[in-house]
Order: sequence, then C-alpha cells, then structure tokens
Amino acid sequence: MTATPTARPTATSVRDPRTRLLLSGSVAAVGVFGVVSLTQAATREGFDLTRFPLSALSNGDLGWVQITNFVVSGVLAVAGAVGLHRVMRGTPGGTWAPRLVAVWGIGLILSGPFVLQGGGGFPVGDPGVPGMTVGTIGHLVVGTVAFAALIASCFVLGRHYARSGERGMALGSRASGSAFLVGDLYSMAGGPAGALVLAITALTAMAWVGVVAHVELRR
Repeated sequence: MTATPTARPTATSVRDPRTRLLLSGSVAAVGVFGVVSLTQAATREGFDLTRFPLSALSNGDLGWVQITNFVVSGVLAVAGAVGLHRVMRGTPGGTWAPRLVAVWGIGLILSGPFVLQGGGGFPVGDPGVPGMTVGTIGHLVVGTVAFAALIASCFVLGRHYARSGERGMALGSRASGSAFLVGDLYSMAGGPAGALVLAITALTAMAWVGVVAHVELRR
C-alpha cells in the first residue's frame, strides 16, 4: 500500500522571523559543535580520535572550550527544536520529533558540567582517577538518554516525511538514525577505532537534523 500524503500546515509560522531564527539554531548547532570539537581533536596534544571520545576534550587546561561547546551547541539545538515544533504542528511526528530533538539539546547542555574523567594518556600526564567519578557517571547517564533521543528523532522524522510523501527526506532520516544506532552499538562493543566511528555517526545524525531545519526554512 502507498502511504497517503499528509497535508502540511500553512507556511505562516515559517515566515515568522522568530521561527526562522529558531530553526537556524539546529543548523548552527551542528556547525558549532562539529567545528569546535574536530578542531580541538586535531590540535590538542595527546588526543587521538580513534581512542578517545570527543567528550574527553572537556579535560585538561583547555577543557573549558569543550564544556562551553557542549552548552552553546545544546542551547542552539533546543532553539531548533522549538522552531521544528512551530512548523510541524498537526503533522504525524510533529509532536515527538521536536521533543526528542529538545531532549538531545538538553543532553548536550548537561554534558558540559558533567565532565568525563581523563586518563589513558589524555590529557598528557593525567594518570586518571581510579573508579568512576560523579562527573563520569552523570555524563554517561545524560549521554545515553541524549543519544537515544537523537536516534529516535531521526526515525520519527522518517515517519513524518514518509507520511507527507517526501521519500528522499524519509530515507535520509532513517539512514541517519540507523547509522548512529550502529555506530553507538559498535563503540559500546569496543570495536576498533570505536570513538572515531561514534563521532562520525553522531555528527551525521546531528547534521541531518540541521538539514531538516534547513529544508523547512526554504519552504
């Protein structure tokens, strides 16, 4: 059976400058987080993206840069979620997709103060703290919820676009969510270069939400 396209809401909310500004948050979030994180990964002494997650950059003398990056990117992601809510109201997935993106954004914000402990050679000279710190536990809990929310948001967006007859957007949404899910499980299983795979797939899913916001901006 072929899905019956669902009528989209009017473009009035998209023409609202406030809505357009909010949607731009999702586009900016991936740019800010990706550029700041990958720049640090390439320049900070002792950091190896095949061994350490991007969250480890919150350690050391320059850790404040990544902490700030988490918070700023999270605020932008939440703003984007509000924009998505405005333009997706009344459509399949129009309630839960923005909510899940908001959870992802809040997770980024909370990942700032909950610092994943160092060790294993980064930061250089840091032997690490035996056991798990409060910051590490908090970061892992918040990260787990945030990752699940971002993955779920991609699949909900896939349903949304499938119901509206936009097959390309539906496929992109589902592919991004699937890639991140596989990357997360691969990293958790301790696969070779798991941190690199996780970073690539997480940024892919995050970038897709930015693509969705950009598409809605151009309608």
